[in-house]
Amino acid sequence: MFLMTRSAKKKQQQAMEMRNQMQPGTGVRTIGGMYATVKEVGDDTVLLEVAPGVHAVYAKNAIGAVLDDDEYNRIVHGDTHSGAGADDLPVVPDDASSLVAGDDTDATDGAAKPDLTKKADADDAPEDGKSDGKADGKADGGTDAK
Repeated sequence: MFLMTRSAKKKQQQAMEMRNQMQPGTGVRTIGGMYATVKEVGDDTVLLEVAPGVHAVYAKNAIGAVLDDDEYNRIVHGDTHSGAGADDLPVVPDDASSLVAGDDTDATDGAAKPDLTKKADADDAPEDGKSDGKADGKADGGTDAK
């Protein structure tokens, strides 16, 4: 029991120290998962800029993590200057237009794509041009008599 309370106190103390490290310009993540920049630090509150020109007041204990500048810029702005080269990252399209091919060739090997659409009714007729008779009722031995 004593070890559990000591462990909890140690975690609380580390969290308090982390929150005291905050200063204007520091990037943070709230306990709700929102990323913001610290603008002002008060006794129990902190003013965060959540978007350019948008400020919100949060309780200090709502700050989940104080982030390094490199990590904050990587997450929020998508900067990849911290270690990884641009050639190492996969290419992600900006929109869905690159996911739809403009022609009938497959983008991977250049082969024509199979036609999976239903054929028109004219294509369903027999090649010899004769009807099978089912449409007019004579296929089962029926007559024209009514």
